[in-house]
Amino acid sequence: MRISVGVDVAKAVHWACAVDDECKVVLNCAIENTPVGIDAFVANLRAIEGDPLIGLDVVGSFASFLEATLLAEGFRLVHAPGIAVNRAGQGFAGGERKSDPRDARTIAELVRTRDLRPISPDGETVVALRLKIGRRRDLVEEQTRRLARLRMLLCRIHPQLERTVDVTCKGPLVLISRYVTPAEIRRTGKRRIMAHMAKERYLKGAEALVDGAIESARAQSMAIPGEAAVAELIRELAAEALDTRSKLARIEADIRRLLDDHPDSALIRSMPGMGVALTAELIACIGNIERFPSADALASAAGLAPVIRQSGYKKGWRRTFGGDKQLKRVFYQSAFCAVSTGDPISRAFYDRKRREGKYHTQALIALARRRVTVLWTMLQRREAFDPVRKAA
Repeated sequence: MRISVGVDVAKAVHWACAVDDECKVVLNCAIENTPVGIDAFVANLRAIEGDPLIGLDVVGSFASFLEATLLAEGFRLVHAPGIAVNRAGQGFAGGERKSDPRDARTIAELVRTRDLRPISPDGETVVALRLKIGRRRDLVEEQTRRLARLRMLLCRIHPQLERTVDVTCKGPLVLISRYVTPAEIRRTGKRRIMAHMAKERYLKGAEALVDGAIESARAQSMAIPGEAAVAELIRELAAEALDTRSKLARIEADIRRLLDDHPDSALIRSMPGMGVALTAELIACIGNIERFPSADALASAAGLAPVIRQSGYKKGWRRTFGGDKQLKRVFYQSAFCAVSTGDPISRAFYDRKRREGKYHTQALIALARRRVTVLWTMLQRREAFDPVRKAA
């Protein structure tokens, strides 16, 4: 007899509810997120007659310790997404009410009645990649906001310089981390500015950059009120941006080393449009490909599988808007890169979809869906695509 267990995961105290095939509650208890509390939960599960299948509404984060312990004890785990738990809860009596025991019971019912995606243990490389990719994403988002703020401030006191330099590059950031206002650029002169730029190695086009800054400074003779305070803030933002560039370079080097240790990274990177960052994000998102029994299951997880839409006599297909947004972005961006870099197969597929009347976005989504099938097939038949493994 199968026992369906639902666990509403929380930071301090989880709540578990277990039901049998006849919907009878056989376990309903709180679980402290401590080794002692989780060991007691494992003992309670073993005391129940039947084969427990455990559903969690959170994977990773503060559920990591619970998840790792249950997998180590040999239990089977599945993932019940939070939005599915929320929607399913609306179908029970008093659907607007919210409590941990109620959510745990809803998860148990989903485990009992639905075919949920399994949770498999991740290796050290996958966990490290997931952490590095998350940190890289945070730094990139912060850098984007920082550079937008820097541009706005620079345009406020020295608009021509803002149009001249590209603050996404290292050279302009080195320049404005020291010299910002027109007066100080004119007063310093080219020789001393070039000496400052020479402190940073491997700067390309430094002389042309300095000449453009001096020309911009000579074209503006007026000092804006609050110029000194704005210039000080610009220098601070430029220094932070340079430091973030160094952090990103170190993280990307770590990601490359981790990918060298992953058995599937070379195969995934062989697909056109899959660079280092996208390959690492894909591995971090999917973990073990065995979690997905088919290419359709992987496409559904990414929100790229078309679904039927019927209302009355109207019936048709439409693409989904759910799924893992990060996984969807990986496939969409890789499809865009493959078309942009001139991959003949991807370009031919894209052009055919455009001739069929699809818009640019629709054609890229169709290409992304096709790439899901190709990738899943490649990972399921590794030996056929990897000569080294085939020889071994």
